[in-house]
Amino acid sequence: MHPSPLGIGPTGFRTARAIERTRTARGFAQRQLADRVTALGRPMTITMLSRIERRRRRCDVDDLVAIAAALDVSPLALLAETS
Repeated sequence: MHPSPLGIGPTGFRTARAIERTRTARGFAQRQLADRVTALGRPMTITMLSRIERRRRRCDVDDLVAIAAALDVSPLALLAETS
């Protein structure tokens, strides 16, 4: 039997919040950011992005790198946000 997926931990919560804050600070709607991520080669729907921001979906490393590139920030900047 395959183990159930792990829940989203504190770093995942902070990263999701950082993605949303950075996206809104850049003036992007979720659809715009999802389109930018997809254009970079990481297919992402608005639903996927919404679930990441609402902490309903884990943001894996590939998602994080693509989202960071689409937002023009380093992945570390999204991981390191503490507020």
